[in-house]
Amino acid sequence: MIIGVPKEIKTLEARVALTPAGVREFVKNGHKVIIESDAGLGSAITNADYIAEGAEIAPDAKSVWEQAEMIMKVKEPLSAEYPLMKKGQILYTYLHLAASKECTDALIKSENIAIAYETVEVNGQLPLLAPMSEVAGRLSTQVGATALQKPNGGRGVLLGGVPGVRPGKVVVIGGGVAGLNAAVMARGLGADVTILDRSTNRLQYIDSLFNGTIKTLMSNDHSIEQEVIAADLVIGAVLIHGAKAPKLVSNALVAKMKHGSVLVDIAIDQGGCFEDSRPTTHAEPTYRVHNSVFYCVANMPGAVPVASTYALTNATLPYAISIANKGWKKALGDDKDLAKGLNVCEGKVVYEAVATAHGYPYTQFVY
Repeated sequence: MIIGVPKEIKTLEARVALTPAGVREFVKNGHKVIIESDAGLGSAITNADYIAEGAEIAPDAKSVWEQAEMIMKVKEPLSAEYPLMKKGQILYTYLHLAASKECTDALIKSENIAIAYETVEVNGQLPLLAPMSEVAGRLSTQVGATALQKPNGGRGVLLGGVPGVRPGKVVVIGGGVAGLNAAVMARGLGADVTILDRSTNRLQYIDSLFNGTIKTLMSNDHSIEQEVIAADLVIGAVLIHGAKAPKLVSNALVAKMKHGSVLVDIAIDQGGCFEDSRPTTHAEPTYRVHNSVFYCVANMPGAVPVASTYALTNATLPYAISIANKGWKKALGDDKDLAKGLNVCEGKVVYEAVATAHGYPYTQFVY
């Protein structure tokens, strides 16, 4: 199979979908890898690094898309890439289609085979989303602490406080992978940390893991309101597999928050879990709502591409090798976990949550 890796074109997205080690694995299995020139530079990977492992370097994205039978990316295709997609071509990347009708429509029109990292599911877990959720969770506390600084428009709170001064209050909505990593980072800084989640089992696990040093609360309208009003930093980390995120913090609630408080929405890829969330970029990451600062960068892990690229490839490569070795239909037919990654196939929406989000017919794919 011919594997193509184009350069990411989302604003300040420096990750790349394949490392030199990944190239070696494909070549060892008899496949051809074509990488767009300088696609890896943002992750400190040179063309020479790829060539040394057997890759070919293409001069531009068009030549990669034209030749490849499977395209590996990090982020969803953008409008400039829609015309490059073609019938029967496999696209293997993060898609987050429930939050983007435009991209869903483009995939339907192309009649390609779109496999989303974020909906591959193993025993209820999302192994291809988890590494980036870990990165985003840890980053959310870091960027939130920075946004809280007065010169950046924040309240002027030091999350860890100092002797004789209260630490900042951090509220994390959602106790999954991203939320837990956010809370761990905030706790490490010395903040007063509370996690809200709807699963008693998850709350019991977090409580036992940290011996009560991270507070836990059942998530409901009342507890969210009380905690958000008291917070200096709110981190939204709610995920419903493959579906749009629920709106849990309203505009009216933000109006009651402390002046200079900060809200970081990790769920922005899935539409965001705050009413006023809208995607931003690393070039312009924040905006104000009432007296609060919102940070809603849709590709947060792109800020630390060296770590993110290798963590992502570690997770995605084994499935990619399976697809290349067997062909997509047999690979997905043999692996029910990987099959859950199929979102759009040959012009039909085959992932129910995406069909529901956009009011499209849902077609169950039969292998």
